[in-house]
Amino acid sequence: MNRILLTKFARLHLVFLLLMALHLVTAVDCQAQNASSPNPPITIEADDIQGLLDESPEKVAKPEQPTSIDLLTLILRGGAFMIPIGIMSLMVVTLAVERMIHLRKECLLPRNLERELTLLNSPPETFNPSAALKSCKNHPSASSRIIQSMLVRTGQSLHEIEHAGLETAQREIDKCSSSIRWLTLAGAATPLMGLLGTVWGMIMAFHESSTLTPDRSRSEQLSEGIYTALTTTLAGLAVAIPAAILALYLENRLLKIFHSVEEFALDLSPGLTRFIGRGELNSTGQLTTMRSQSPNTVTPPPNEQQGATSQAITEGSH
Repeated sequence: MNRILLTKFARLHLVFLLLMALHLVTAVDCQAQNASSPNPPITIEADDIQGLLDESPEKVAKPEQPTSIDLLTLILRGGAFMIPIGIMSLMVVTLAVERMIHLRKECLLPRNLERELTLLNSPPETFNPSAALKSCKNHPSASSRIIQSMLVRTGQSLHEIEHAGLETAQREIDKCSSSIRWLTLAGAATPLMGLLGTVWGMIMAFHESSTLTPDRSRSEQLSEGIYTALTTTLAGLAVAIPAAILALYLENRLLKIFHSVEEFALDLSPGLTRFIGRGELNSTGQLTTMRSQSPNTVTPPPNEQQGATSQAITEGSH
């Protein structure tokens, strides 16, 4: 048994020695080949080192910044469609300034007129239609015309007097709101003008893209034409939005002022009740008797007439 183990161990040891010998032979052959063909030595000159030290790093190219949009250039490139939009913008500015100046309470209801009529109507039993009509003529305004339409109906029923005042107020409102309607028109029509210019610009952009030059790409040509065409829409909205806001504001302001004017005018109507069926204003503004009454006399109200009759009966009995 021991003899078999020793035989196997001897064989393994012999194989190991053969492998080691083969490895040594291979290593010797490689060294011999390297020795037979040596690599040339690498030499570095001092000038090369100095050149490397003196070289500056290349500058990194910065990306180009997008150019800013010139508003004047866009307006000019908008074409002929910018002309009506520009006219509408001038109209909006002019009408807005004009209505802002005239739609004030001091213009529609002058303070002097308000003060004089308030004094004449304090109390309503002493209200003088002739003096009120003269004061209205001295301060011409929308409120004075409303009050005049009520004063010329002195002697008629209270319903007819107030109805005449409300009709005149509605006519004055329509007259003052005529300019506001143009602002509403500008707010509605200007975006359509801009849209028309944009549609025309898109048509021209696609038409020009069908006949491109060799140095232009289709996407570049379309992008330039589209952003230029959208200029008219931008201009139309820039005019229409302020116009719509101003029209709504001025309309509400007008209604608010005329509401206060109507209230002031209707407050004067109780002072005319004592003249119902008794007196009226002539063409010169003088208070005269009704045509159905005897001239130069004014019939007292029923309660005063009844009191005078009772007093006469009492004196006759004495």
